[in-house]
Amino acid sequence: MDHPRLADATRATRRMFVRDLVLEARIGVYAHEQGRTQRIRVNLDMAVEDDGAANFSRPAVGVDELGRVVDYDTVIGAVRDVVAAGHVQLVETLAERVAEMCLKDARVRVARVMVEKLDVFADAASVGVEIERRNT
Repeated sequence: MDHPRLADATRATRRMFVRDLVLEARIGVYAHEQGRTQRIRVNLDMAVEDDGAANFSRPAVGVDELGRVVDYDTVIGAVRDVVAAGHVQLVETLAERVAEMCLKDARVRVARVMVEKLDVFADAASVGVEIERRNT
């Protein structure tokens, strides 16, 4: 699937991403999924305000401070917290919760979240959902 660019100098956005975060989750609607965990994979793509692109003539190059960016360590910790918060029936619900968490940072303009269950079918690598949500 082809997606619009998340990193875009004309829109003053950078792309921040998390790839293939594999976690144990309590997820599923079926009886055999209750009271146990299963592996999921989470992928995130975010369009984040880019203070370096906002001023084309004088980007913020050289300002090497964590506070000026969305910190992937904080994002991953928050994803872990969302997953650990309790049983969720649907991957769609989990994806919505992760997107909502990402968008709490006002600098995140777009959050694209993919959640996959990895061990559902022996003949499929994964099943899941991808959503995109925007800050208004």
